[in-house]
Amino acid sequence: MTDAPLRFVVDASVGIKLFVDEDYSDKVHTLFEQLAADPPANLYVPDLFFIECTNILLKYTRRFGRSLEDSRADLVDLGRLSLRVVPTAELMEDAFLLGAEQNITAYDACYAVLASRLSLPLVTADEPLAKAVGALLIGALAI
Repeated sequence: MTDAPLRFVVDASVGIKLFVDEDYSDKVHTLFEQLAADPPANLYVPDLFFIECTNILLKYTRRFGRSLEDSRADLVDLGRLSLRVVPTAELMEDAFLLGAEQNITAYDACYAVLASRLSLPLVTADEPLAKAVGALLIGALAI
């Protein structure tokens, strides 16, 4: 008998730590290594996760001189992650309402709505987001 896999919703503030060295990158690597475990973790993201990570890599390229080649290679790796992707079109109306209610962006609200719908904790490195939605979810874990 195998253990149940880990199940979380993760946001771009967490995912980007796989590719740029920031606080808690080591914890993020450990979490994402569970995608290759037996059984593999189920990490859920709204489809906007990918463009948010892309934008963060673009900022690192512009502001900190990160090479285009490194960022492009990271984008390939990002696309290969075995994530469970949910279309934002399925989340946008509730994200709009939650964003208005909690004074957060629609982007952040998408992650919270997804976590709520799946009854899963949201893993984020965004402390204000965790504080804004933590009481609404099973858990908003600020790493």
